[in-house]
Amino acid sequence: MTAERRLHPASRAVILGLLLVAGGLVFQQIASLAIATLITILMAIPLEALANYLNRYRIPRAIGALIGILIGAAVLTGVLMLVIPPLVEQTDMLISQIPEVVDSLEGQIDGITGDSTGSAAMSVQSFFEGIISDPGQLAGPVASIGLSIASGLGAIVLIVVTAFYMAVRPEPLTSGLLALVPPDRRGWAREVMARLRRAWVGWMQGVGVDMLLTGVLVYVGLLLIGLDYAIVFAVFSAVLVIIPYFGAILGAIPPILIGLADSPEKALLALGVYVVVQQIESNATIPLVMADRVKLHPAVVAIGVVVVGQLFGFVGLIVAVPILSAAVILVDELWVKRTEAERGISTVSDPLPGELALADAAQSPPGSAPLRGDGEPGVVLPPGTTPRRSPSTTD
Repeated sequence: MTAERRLHPASRAVILGLLLVAGGLVFQQIASLAIATLITILMAIPLEALANYLNRYRIPRAIGALIGILIGAAVLTGVLMLVIPPLVEQTDMLISQIPEVVDSLEGQIDGITGDSTGSAAMSVQSFFEGIISDPGQLAGPVASIGLSIASGLGAIVLIVVTAFYMAVRPEPLTSGLLALVPPDRRGWAREVMARLRRAWVGWMQGVGVDMLLTGVLVYVGLLLIGLDYAIVFAVFSAVLVIIPYFGAILGAIPPILIGLADSPEKALLALGVYVVVQQIESNATIPLVMADRVKLHPAVVAIGVVVVGQLFGFVGLIVAVPILSAAVILVDELWVKRTEAERGISTVSDPLPGELALADAAQSPPGSAPLRGDGEPGVVLPPGTTPRRSPSTTD
């Protein structure tokens, strides 16, 4: 009898450590690819919808998708033309007054603590004087920023081109995904894809409304309290809306500091503006979008944003809600519905609004319905589900 050979515990620990490191490196690469793919899909969805609509009027899908890209570019250009001139002017004014703002903030703090050294203002002044006397020290950071911008623009162009082709011919992609699923489960797979699409469309609609509402309310509020650089802070806050909850907090910090440089009362007024805007957002936009369309509880969104940020980095925060909605839908389809079906609990007593209940009806014979997990007509169940039959009341 041959003695069983076992690895030494130290060897096991080394192998486990190497596997974890390799897994971490692979995850970083896969995560970046997954985020780029998700952004591309999100961009392709509205382009495909417009291409489908225009195709009803005999306009080729490629022309329809191209029109969608041109419309998006025109809207973005129009917004930038309206916002950029005052934004650049006020941003220049803000940058030129940073030393004075820091000095004023330090004066406010010194009045509370009794310290009058002025070290913060002197440090800021020395920093800018050092840059003026030796501009060459900015060469490295400027070059790095330039490379980052160039890489970002290249990625955006690649995403737009890929989204265009996805919108023009989505059938090969969807057929390829369905081919990975057993034939008797493709109705269920179509239903999952329909839920994902609806959730992501709802998120995009909500983000657009939320950005517009937040930008307008912040701009009007800061104008009413007389705070300078209102357009800068309004645009900044509107962009950060894409990060749920935490974006509003980050957007409120600069205007509060600028208000504090003027007076504590102005800082409190600025804080009040953001609290009011946040309350409107929390009680109107987020419940209507996240709870009704995306089907996510606000607490799940708040915790999930932190988790997504840790796993995927800052770029992942931009698509945190789509990632969370996809995770919730997959858990519901692969585990919750399967468990409920096995225990004989009905999963269709309260269908979701607009959900594709008969996902595979178009491919079923006339007069028939998609097959259930047990082979009988009914609801499409997740793979591997064996629903428990209810006891019959009649013989």
